[in-house]
Amino acid sequence: MRILVAGGAGYIGSMLVPELLDHGYEVEVIDLMWFGNHLPQDVPIIQRNLFECKEDDFKGFDQVIFLAGLSNDPMAEFNPAKNFIDNAALPAYLAFIARKAGVKRYIYASSCSVYGYTVSELYNEESPVVCAYPYGISKLQGERGVFQMCGGDSCDFSVISLRQGTICGHSPRMRFDLIVNTMFKTAMTEGVINVNNPSIWRPIYDIRDAVSAYLRAVQADSSISGVFNVTSGNYTVGQVADIIRDELKELTDRKIKLSIKDIKDFRNYKVSWEKAQTILGFMPKYGIRDMVHELYDNLSNYGDLNHPSYSNIATFKGLNF
Repeated sequence: MRILVAGGAGYIGSMLVPELLDHGYEVEVIDLMWFGNHLPQDVPIIQRNLFECKEDDFKGFDQVIFLAGLSNDPMAEFNPAKNFIDNAALPAYLAFIARKAGVKRYIYASSCSVYGYTVSELYNEESPVVCAYPYGISKLQGERGVFQMCGGDSCDFSVISLRQGTICGHSPRMRFDLIVNTMFKTAMTEGVINVNNPSIWRPIYDIRDAVSAYLRAVQADSSISGVFNVTSGNYTVGQVADIIRDELKELTDRKIKLSIKDIKDFRNYKVSWEKAQTILGFMPKYGIRDMVHELYDNLSNYGDLNHPSYSNIATFKGLNF
């Protein structure tokens, strides 16, 4: 099977592409390389704006995995126009040309951010999507756009949208601007974990579980299409901080302070992944403690944890859009 990974040189792709290769798939990547190249040397990579792709670029591929676009709220708010172009229009355009090229499945990296602010409810895929901020809106628009290519009983184009929790953990293309990774960073560099709002809920998602979900989507029966929540577990931000502090205390024997604040947040959601488990066979294996251990085991490889290359918004601002 030949798989094209759009935006495959980033945080997720740098973990996913090697795993796809290990499973015997033939993989190629198209990426602008904003964050460098941390992929195996033998992976064919085309450095190109994905809007420049044509139908011929997708011919011969069985599946396309869309990992491209802006990846978080700070990037979306810094440049809302580019956010809506790259997160809403781009995935729909690529799905359009993929279907014309004969691709059989399109896997879209969506986000649980589409749920916005919920109140003490466990959301499934049928729950209302009420996000009122650029990033969540654009991810939902992208999702709806790609599903427009999968209509009618005779459609032979499968679309799977993975609504992901907040992905954290170690990747060769490392980030320290994600909740677990950020708390780990400040704990190691400053001896403190900042907690903006301890009561807010988040679905936290180990990047290794994310890779597993993409594999389950790739391997799903050709008749399967749909939206699937995927995460490793639901936690309050206060829980996340406590677990990280306790694990690092055991690993380092250092006393780490918690700085509890009361800053309002426009995101508060927890989700059920029962549908992904039942239909795709997705079974998360990792928790926050596992993420902390993986980060700690790779600490010597990171150098300066505050380096701008570890922050997507810092890198994005330097691109002069």
